Amino acid sequence: MKWEQALKDFQHYLTLERNLSKHSIVNYSFDVEKLMKYLEINQVESTPDKIDADTINEFVYRVSAELNPRSQARLISGLKGFFDYLIFENYRTDNPLEWVESPKIGRKLPDTLSVDEIDRLIAAIDISTHEGGRNRAILETLYGCGLRVSELVNLKRSDLFLKEEMLKVTGKGNKQRWVPLAIHTSGIIQYYLTHNRPNFPVIPEFEDALFLNRRGKKLSRAMIFTIIKQLSVAIGLRKTISPHTMRHSFATHLLENGADLRSIQLMLGHESITTTEIYLHLQSAHLAEVLSKYHPRQKK
Repeated sequence: MKWEQALKDFQHYLTLERNLSKHSIVNYSFDVEKLMKYLEINQVESTPDKIDADTINEFVYRVSAELNPRSQARLISGLKGFFDYLIFENYRTDNPLEWVESPKIGRKLPDTLSVDEIDRLIAAIDISTHEGGRNRAILETLYGCGLRVSELVNLKRSDLFLKEEMLKVTGKGNKQRWVPLAIHTSGIIQYYLTHNRPNFPVIPEFEDALFLNRRGKKLSRAMIFTIIKQLSVAIGLRKTISPHTMRHSFATHLLENGADLRSIQLMLGHESITTTEIYLHLQSAHLAEVLSKYHPRQKK
């Protein structure tokens, strides 16, 4: 069994059976390719179905010096997935990473913006231009709906149900969910559709794309990052932010204002409530402020 063929089959499995996104498949492939390169450089002749735990342990030990704990954990997880696939296809009966422990990395709390900071970001957009009108709609949609950047760039006009104030979102693994549109967000999107989008050129295959670039194609993820970075610099924001920061802020502000965790989970498209629970940790400082301000014992 050759590595190249095993990797190719694994990629097909991730696409067809696991229904993963291209981004996730690239990450899994990179983990396997890193092992393949190590074996080639060190002239280790071992096939995917025969490689043993000692060789894997040596590989993990060698690469650990080059990676931070989070990257180490990601690599180990990716390779475990690859060998689990080989077991699933009856190429192996064991996983050589079964006893390889991932480093303890803890849970990284996401960065968030205050409502005032988000207002300042949006206020910095020059809405006298059509690109500005588009950019305002982008930020309002990211924050108003809690979308991932990949979900935003893939939005279609046919996903909008403005009268019903709902948005159909295609998330990870092509799973679809319905996200409510606030009246404010719906109005901003409608304004963009009426006054700004008609002034962008449109390539036929992107006729249904909601957000377009100057060349008439859908916007790229990188462009969304650039837009937010430029606005951050413009207002002198001393935080490193990304499109995902808007999503984190969306969830945090909902929780702070009394929304239940289950509703937030559904709107974010998290498969597990455990993923959503990370936002509970963000509330600690806020809850301390509430206690200090409102508890009668704090006023004595």
